[in-house]
Amino acid sequence: MRKEPKKRTERVAVVGVGILGASVGWNLTRLGAEVVFIDAARPGEGVTNWSFSWVNASNKTVRKSYFDLNVASMAAYQELARAVGPDSWWYPGGHLRWADDPAAEAKLLKTAELLVGWDYRVEVCTGAEVRRRLEPALAVPDDVPVVFCPDEAWVHGRHLVSRLVGLAVEAGAEHRFGTAVRDIGTGADGAVRDVVLSDGSRLDVDVVVNAAGPSASHVAGLVVRQLPMRWEPGAVARIACAQVPVHLPMHAPRIEIRPDGDGSVVLHSREIDALIDTGSEPAELGRLLHESARRVVPELGDSRITQTRVCNRPIPVDGFPSVGAVPSVPGYYEAVTHSGITLAPAVGRLLAAEILGGERDEMLADFGPERFGS
Repeated sequence: MRKEPKKRTERVAVVGVGILGASVGWNLTRLGAEVVFIDAARPGEGVTNWSFSWVNASNKTVRKSYFDLNVASMAAYQELARAVGPDSWWYPGGHLRWADDPAAEAKLLKTAELLVGWDYRVEVCTGAEVRRRLEPALAVPDDVPVVFCPDEAWVHGRHLVSRLVGLAVEAGAEHRFGTAVRDIGTGADGAVRDVVLSDGSRLDVDVVVNAAGPSASHVAGLVVRQLPMRWEPGAVARIACAQVPVHLPMHAPRIEIRPDGDGSVVLHSREIDALIDTGSEPAELGRLLHESARRVVPELGDSRITQTRVCNRPIPVDGFPSVGAVPSVPGYYEAVTHSGITLAPAVGRLLAAEILGGERDEMLADFGPERFGS
């Protein structure tokens, strides 16, 4: 009886080792691929480390297929925590949101009704109930409605990236950290053949995964592809506390607050992001974030800002993920999206299966790179 020839092991270069690249690479390694992680910096220290890191689908209602993908990834986090251990990176417990003007409050409650209709767990509490049950340090009025989503969470992105990359390397993956991709070579058939790094080395590969976050458009250009991205920078501050006074991530009026482990708290605000293009320095943005946070959590008044960073969010121009193959360049795939923290487990699993098995999951149908052209 004739034996079938053994299928050749794919060698995959994962360009960009934030949360998405780490998840794709770890899943590829588990499925038997030879993975090389490539990043100009250190894994998880870019946008992943300067994200609000909120795992949710409640903020993703603009398109049902996008909501469903986020819900699936929330479930995938439960599986991931069981597979790699939840310590130091996984913080379930829920999320809080409230507003302070009638129009915003009405919109929030309408969204809560929509979520309930989509079988998403939502509770509407009063400020007094929230202080009694969940967050006693909040300065929220007693009768203000607060939306609580108990299945949401936050993730320490840098710790999770370290865990996934470490496990992949233990299983045989390689890494090239501190080196950027200078070129992606293709053969006469247009298929990916190799990558050239900034240190002059050349790696023979069968597949390139572009998970380069804010640099994804540049990496796409190396295979003569246009990936249109938004310019949408965000400012995030970390403050140090003798004792962290909050337990859950929350969206209060004009400020977002979450614990960050290790005696620190993370702050972000869309309103303060709007000041970035006016030339405000990061230190001033951090001061404004801290000032807003103190109004919501007075105990943060004694804390100090340790660092403020401005990063551009990796958002394709239409606001939705670009995940999958680009047919005009065989062997080239993209994993580029905002909300990478939420979507990483699902995108990592689905894209790895597509790369090695050739079949695309229906859940990604609306998010293929081909919608931006060749």
